[in-house]
Amino acid sequence: MTGSGSVKPGATSAEPARLLLDEMFSPRLAEALRHRKHDVVAIAERAELQSMTDDAVFAHAIADRRWLLTENVKDFRPILLRAIHNGATVTGLLFTSGRAFPRSRRNPGPLLAALDAWLSAGPPSKPLVEDWLLPPVADQ
Repeated sequence: MTGSGSVKPGATSAEPARLLLDEMFSPRLAEALRHRKHDVVAIAERAELQSMTDDAVFAHAIADRRWLLTENVKDFRPILLRAIHNGATVTGLLFTSGRAFPRSRRNPGPLLAALDAWLSAGPPSKPLVEDWLLPPVADQ
């Protein structure tokens, strides 16, 4: 796993990143990323995606060739591992946490900046199908 602050040149996929934001993320975040020219969709802005099971969300992300941003490691990592074990083609999971990026309507900047950087760099090259979005490491 590379983490957002440690992506090396040449370590990313040639294909532009497409991202699906899990239900805990605001549609405003997707909108802000689209304004930065990224291909991002939030579950919360699409009625047909709301109230889907985690398996269905994962399947939708694969069908739409999108990485899925989620804080739900506990449920989605086993789904990913099961898909890989069964030989399925998968896109990828981008994990983060509320601790690394506390969600705030007043200050969405740190998460927005980290996602913008991750999307601009592109997802990790296969065979990597998971990554962690981390805040930048402060200079010491």
